Amino acid sequence: MKEPLRAASIGAVVGALATLPGLGAGTLWDNSETAYGEVAREILLTHDWIVMHLNGHPWYTQPPLYFWIAAIFARLFGATAFALRLPSALATIAMGAAIGYAVARQAGERAGVFASIILSSALMQAVIGRLAIMDALLDLTVTAAILWWFRGLQTGRDRDYILGAGAAALGFLAKGPVAPAIALLVILPYAYWSRGRDALHAPRARTWIFAIATFVVIAVPWFAVLASRAGAGSVLQLIGHYTFGRYTGIIENQSGPVWYYLPVLILGFFPWVAFLPPAIAYGIRTLRTNGEQSAALRLGFVWIVAPLLFFSFAQTKLPNYIALELPGLALVTALYFDVVTRKGASRSAVVAAAIVPLTIGMFAIAIRIFSLENRLTTAIAAAIPALLGAAAAIFIGSLITAVLLARRSRLAVAPYALAAATLAAVDVLAVAVLPRAEAFKPVPQLAQTIERERMPQDVVAIQDVSGSNALVFYTQPVVVVLASPGTAPSNGASDPRRVICGAKRVWVVAPRIRPAFDPTYGRSRRIVATAAKAALFLYDGPTCRPVPR
Repeated sequence: MKEPLRAASIGAVVGALATLPGLGAGTLWDNSETAYGEVAREILLTHDWIVMHLNGHPWYTQPPLYFWIAAIFARLFGATAFALRLPSALATIAMGAAIGYAVARQAGERAGVFASIILSSALMQAVIGRLAIMDALLDLTVTAAILWWFRGLQTGRDRDYILGAGAAALGFLAKGPVAPAIALLVILPYAYWSRGRDALHAPRARTWIFAIATFVVIAVPWFAVLASRAGAGSVLQLIGHYTFGRYTGIIENQSGPVWYYLPVLILGFFPWVAFLPPAIAYGIRTLRTNGEQSAALRLGFVWIVAPLLFFSFAQTKLPNYIALELPGLALVTALYFDVVTRKGASRSAVVAAAIVPLTIGMFAIAIRIFSLENRLTTAIAAAIPALLGAAAAIFIGSLITAVLLARRSRLAVAPYALAAATLAAVDVLAVAVLPRAEAFKPVPQLAQTIERERMPQDVVAIQDVSGSNALVFYTQPVVVVLASPGTAPSNGASDPRRVICGAKRVWVVAPRIRPAFDPTYGRSRRIVATAAKAALFLYDGPTCRPVPR
């Protein structure tokens, strides 16, 4: 057991290095981070841990697991970007440990370490681990369910199947039915493919009973209590519209072609995607002869293909959905590096390593040319050196990787060099580049003025500026979203006249340059603060003029 534990420890350390530095830098990103962060914050504001709220209204869009954990951290550390992103970082760290432990137990310590560092240093894995969203928790629970059920098929132990069911249930609480669905879409085809090739132990009747009972005990109570509190329609909206509806229809204009996820995978598995073609070729050769580690390779290939096909035919598409298959990619690539280390690198491995510095070099040249030929804002110009520094880190690391792969005595060190370079680049971006983006986030800056100068009974609104969720998060609910000047409001709550005339003072975040038709309804309006192209207007003074007949 020492070897799997060492691999898990290394995976956890690499995951921490990929996510924790600069985790709390800057404000939350609109739209998802501020929305989910606000839902977690409103648990503390409303003291309601059953019905989620957003902007003071009941919110039946996602299950509660992320929000519960984020609310606990917000209570401990304050409702900061660090506290709200910490659940994702910890889940990513746990994923690195889990994949390292499982692969080391199956294929040896070196393969386990390779799998953990490849997964934790992949670009999409690091990004998701730094966002205040529930996807990292979903990815962790699905990974744990697949790995435990894979182990259960090998050992036949009830414990492994039951633990896998528990992980799937937590995934259900993190993001709904997609968690058990993806886990089953991976493990069932793997089991079918492995019939007659491996000694598999199907779960017994009592195992099914205990596993299903575990799932129900963990996943069902919150939904039952929610239905009793808010009605069955709340659960139908959450599961029906926002889960199955995402697959069968387009939610919030988030669509794409069938091949949508192919470029996402290329970018998301960077820089290790350069080694994916030779890794797949190695895996196919091994499977043809049912060679060493065939069971792990079959699991890895199914893990790559099944989620890709599932999400490619979904009508609603988002890049982070496909992160569920990153462990499969890391598994196959790690087994390839393990055999390369033992048997010597092929020419394709050296060529693959050389592709990375070539790509990064072209990227750095493009950044330099762009910066010379365009008038950049101060914030963007200040970030250019850090961007070039991050590119240089991966460029040098990938060159070292190519050299090490070409030398048989240093083969085992090659993946560590590329992982270290990638981690350095990610941390440079997080610490030095992303804070520069604050100049392009006007809402948090203007919200500070509102919170400093607002009085009881003041109304806060936003009009024709993106960032309504951020305005709620950085002030207090409720924030009113006003219809554009001269357009018919969708409801009374968005009617500018009704809102501006209905309170003694109204704060409105809106574009600094006003349209030609922009009535004040007889009230005094002045600019209190500006940020980027937005301004903070204060309406006060005389009451509104009568509505003309």
